[in-house]
Amino acid sequence: MTAANLTKSQVRALWLQAQGLDRSHPFGSGPKATAKIVKHLGYVQIDTIHVIERSHHHILYTRNLDYKRSHLVQAQSKDKSVFEYWTHALSYVATEDFKYFVSEMKDRKTNPSRWYYDVSKSDLEKVFRIIKKDGPITIRDIDDDVLVEKDHPWASKKPSKRAMQRAFNSGDLVISERLGMLKKYDITNRHFGWDKRPKAASRKEVLDYKIDRALRSQGVVSLDSLAYMEKGPEKKDLLKNVQARVKKGQLIDVNVEGVGGGAFWTTPEVLSSKISSAGELTHILSPFDPLVIQRKRFHMFFDYDHRFEAYVPKEKRKYGYFTLPVIVGDQAVAVLDLKADRQNQDLLIQQWSWLGKHKSSHNKVLIEKELDGFSKFQFDK
Repeated sequence: MTAANLTKSQVRALWLQAQGLDRSHPFGSGPKATAKIVKHLGYVQIDTIHVIERSHHHILYTRNLDYKRSHLVQAQSKDKSVFEYWTHALSYVATEDFKYFVSEMKDRKTNPSRWYYDVSKSDLEKVFRIIKKDGPITIRDIDDDVLVEKDHPWASKKPSKRAMQRAFNSGDLVISERLGMLKKYDITNRHFGWDKRPKAASRKEVLDYKIDRALRSQGVVSLDSLAYMEKGPEKKDLLKNVQARVKKGQLIDVNVEGVGGGAFWTTPEVLSSKISSAGELTHILSPFDPLVIQRKRFHMFFDYDHRFEAYVPKEKRKYGYFTLPVIVGDQAVAVLDLKADRQNQDLLIQQWSWLGKHKSSHNKVLIEKELDGFSKFQFDK
C-alpha cells in the first residue's frame, strides 16, 4: 500500500484528537468518565510531587473538567475498574487490561529487582498473615517491625514495607486504596473478587496491546512512541509486529513533512477520518501528561522542548521549579510555573514564560480564564 503523506500540523491535530484534547468532555462527565479516560489513554501516570494537585488528578481533570478526586477513589476502590501497576512508571491502568501485565508480574516474582531480591520469606509471610486476618492495611498498621538501616534514599526502615512492595510487583498484592499518597494493600484476588488471577496474555497479545494502546492515544505512531522506555529486545519484537501489520494492510506507512529520523504509521481508519480542530481550547498540562511525557515527540510536533526543572539548581532553571506547558488550540504558547498556596487557597504564578511568537493579549485572556477554573480545581475537595 502506498505511504500516506501528512504535515506536522495534521499529525499534531490527530494526536490531540486521540488524547481527547480537541473537544470538551470527550469521555463524558461524572465518576464513570475516569475509567473511560484511563482505558482510552492506556495509563495515567502517578507522581508524588504536590506543588499543585498531583499529576494523576491533573491529567484526569484536563479531560473532564467536572472531575473530582472522589471519582478516582470510586474507580479504584469501589468499582475496581482501574488498578495500579508499572507501565513506564507507576500508573493507573484499566482492570480489564490486567491480563497483559500478568507475565511481567510473574517475572518480577521470579527475578525481583535489586531493591527487593533479599526480602525474607518470613517478612512476606508476616505481611500476608496480617492482611488475611485484618483486611487491607497500610505500612503504618505494622508497628512491630525490627527497623533496619536504609540502603538507598527512597528505602524504608521497615522490612514489611519492602515485603509489601515486592508482593505488589509480583501481583500478589494490589493497592486497594490511597489515603492521600499512603497506599493500602489487599490480596489481589480478594480485592477483585476473583477465584484466581486472569490468565496471562500471550506474548503476541501483549505486543498487540502495546501497539493498539499507542495507536488509540496517539493517532500516528513511531517505534519510539509505541515503545516508550522499552528496552532493545522489546522494541525489536514490536517493530516486527508493526511490519507484519503493514504487510496485511492493517497499518499504513506515513511520511511526515519536515520530520526525519524514523518511520511513522497509522491505521486506514485514522487516515479516512475527519481531522477535527481544537479551536481555541486551552489546556494547562501536567509535565507527566501523556501528551508531554514523551519529550522528544512533544518537541517534534509542538516545537517546544519541555524542561522538567524540579531537580535542577534554582540558578540554572529557565522556566521554574514545576513548569506546566500551556496549549491553545494546537499550539504550545506558554509555560507556567505554578504553586498552590493551600493555607490561603490561592494559586500563585511564580513565573509566566511565553513561547516563540505566541505572546498576545488574546492568548493571555484565554489562559487567565483557564487558570480560574484550574485554581478552583486545586482547592475544591
